Amino acid sequence: MTTQAGLFPALLKHWRSQRGLSQLDLALAADVSSRHISFLETGRSAPSQEMVLRLANTLDVPLRHTNAMLEAAGFPAYYQDTEMQQGLDALPDEIRHALDLMKRHHEPYPFIVLDSHYNVLDVNLGTLKLFELTMPALSDTLLSGHRSLDELPTLNLVSFTFMPGGPYTHIENFDDVGQALLWRLQREVLANPEDHTLRELLEDTIKLPTVSPDWRKVDLTRPSLPSLLIHIKVQHEVLRFVTLITSFQTPQSTLLDELRIETWLPADTNTATIYQRLTSNPS
Repeated sequence: MTTQAGLFPALLKHWRSQRGLSQLDLALAADVSSRHISFLETGRSAPSQEMVLRLANTLDVPLRHTNAMLEAAGFPAYYQDTEMQQGLDALPDEIRHALDLMKRHHEPYPFIVLDSHYNVLDVNLGTLKLFELTMPALSDTLLSGHRSLDELPTLNLVSFTFMPGGPYTHIENFDDVGQALLWRLQREVLANPEDHTLRELLEDTIKLPTVSPDWRKVDLTRPSLPSLLIHIKVQHEVLRFVTLITSFQTPQSTLLDELRIETWLPADTNTATIYQRLTSNPS
């Protein structure tokens, strides 16, 4: 077993501090003694593989960083480490089949598969239809005439939402939606401070003129909402959707751990009826 001297203690202390826990708090949550936590953080004791996994799970450390903690303690990576750039093709067949089934069954309402940096990996036809109904010129630019979901260009959902002249002009309650989305991003950066790509996305977004100065400092006393109500103006109608972001509960690979699914559901029967009518008409 080859350890990287001093690195595991530093990583353990770092993640404990990021989660706002004392050594005693972590010890109680992980069901170990506070003395053992102290010895691990000072390097007086070396952890077992099981202990590293237990502490990382207790601290809700992302799987990619859990592997880094294991390697720092002298153990091999436990979770399959796949770069997100490889896309959904790197997922196991059963997971890709499940995503495809979910995508098709969610029609005609929007269904978007994202990575942890809000890059769009896949969408269903209902999502493409929403682009066409709200921003036909922009839709043509984004899709370059393609209608194959495999040929979607790189698109970041956060950057796209806040883009001047973009979707925000069709979101009637953008003050609520924009603030909630930005604060969600800020909380994710706070929860995963080692993710420099996510931090850069936040910094770039804050500079956009569509971001109100009042949103730029997150209010940590307000809870993060599990869902978001969005009012979209489509032609002469206002559609009301509830959007949800979900993730896999027990991922066994870094790629699966970083996958997000955004689903749109009609918030009322009027929205369901109108959107089904709009999407049933040919473009």
